[in-house]
Amino acid sequence: MSALEQFRTETRAWLEANCPMAMREPVSRPEDHCWGGRQWQFSCDDQRLWMERMAAKGWTAPQWAPEYGGAGLSAEQDAILREEMARINARVPVSNFGFWMLGPALLKFGSEQQKREHLPRIARGEIRWCQGYSEPGAGSDLASLQTRAQLKDDHFIVNGQKIWTSYANLADWIFCLVRTDADASKHNGISFLLFDMASAGITTRPIELISGESPFCETFFDDVQVPLANLVGTLHRGWDIAKYLLTHERDMIGGEPPGILRGQALGTLAADQLGRDDSGRLNAPLLRHQIAALDVDSLAFRAWVAQLRAGAEQGQGIGARSSLLKYVGTELNKRRYELMMDAMGTIGLEWDSARTRGGQLAREWLRSKGNSIEGGTSEVMLNIAAKRLLDLPDA
Repeated sequence: MSALEQFRTETRAWLEANCPMAMREPVSRPEDHCWGGRQWQFSCDDQRLWMERMAAKGWTAPQWAPEYGGAGLSAEQDAILREEMARINARVPVSNFGFWMLGPALLKFGSEQQKREHLPRIARGEIRWCQGYSEPGAGSDLASLQTRAQLKDDHFIVNGQKIWTSYANLADWIFCLVRTDADASKHNGISFLLFDMASAGITTRPIELISGESPFCETFFDDVQVPLANLVGTLHRGWDIAKYLLTHERDMIGGEPPGILRGQALGTLAADQLGRDDSGRLNAPLLRHQIAALDVDSLAFRAWVAQLRAGAEQGQGIGARSSLLKYVGTELNKRRYELMMDAMGTIGLEWDSARTRGGQLAREWLRSKGNSIEGGTSEVMLNIAAKRLLDLPDA
């Protein structure tokens, strides 16, 4: 038996013995997704137990080094772990922006002290992070941000406003872009700071969306004091970190499957609603063709994502291709929701009924409209691809 085969055998046995049965069900409610953090209210004892057991193994961040709370798994071992979790439908024990975005950025740019302070707490699900990037006057031109941080002795004084700060009202800490040199060109003079959302001078205000839910907030900073030790990387060079982190954000947004479909195929959902023909196929030829085309495009997208991730695990940067990743992934997601709404008919529009679990599909369909805006609009993504991948001139 090879070392990888031995790892698979041991992993399967451990998961069978330690994953509670309640954690082997598809995520069907917002509270089923464990975000962790100081304010997190576990939906049940098994959710807490599952997170704690996985964190103790280092399997909440499998490839991070043990001293940073991970297990130090190779890419091949990580893939086996994911496969074995999928085999028993095990839920991801905890995930948030700390895993998806800040963790990779800290591993590349953070000091040893910052890695040891923050990464283990992320891996244990103790701290929930939010992202302080977008500003009201900046739009998709992120580098024109105006939130300022003035360095005084051993700390910064931060003043300004961020917007679209997802879950800022529930987050414990924020990773934030601030302008530290007002006289520099807009891509220079930006720094990357970490600070506690419980710091004096921080106010958050939720923004209500068309879906009726409100993951986004406005966040205000009024003379917030941030220790100099919380500066990541080099002063005024935060734009380098921002760009690197955005590649992970775009990967996360573009690769996220729709929540309501987890555990079932779109074709099955449509056939259950619209019936089957004599050969057992979905009894709606046009919709059947559209779903088949989406499935083919989705498989091609997943193969491309797997190729990029394999390259990244071997040290090959994704770079500007993250823009296309985000563009294609979010466009596929929107197509998928449109077809789900077609399949469900008027039932899909029910906003407050038990059979739609409180209008979950309609809410997710409306929420998907924001995919091609958040993290950089589709137009910005295509512009980046045109200039950096195709070497085309500015329009």
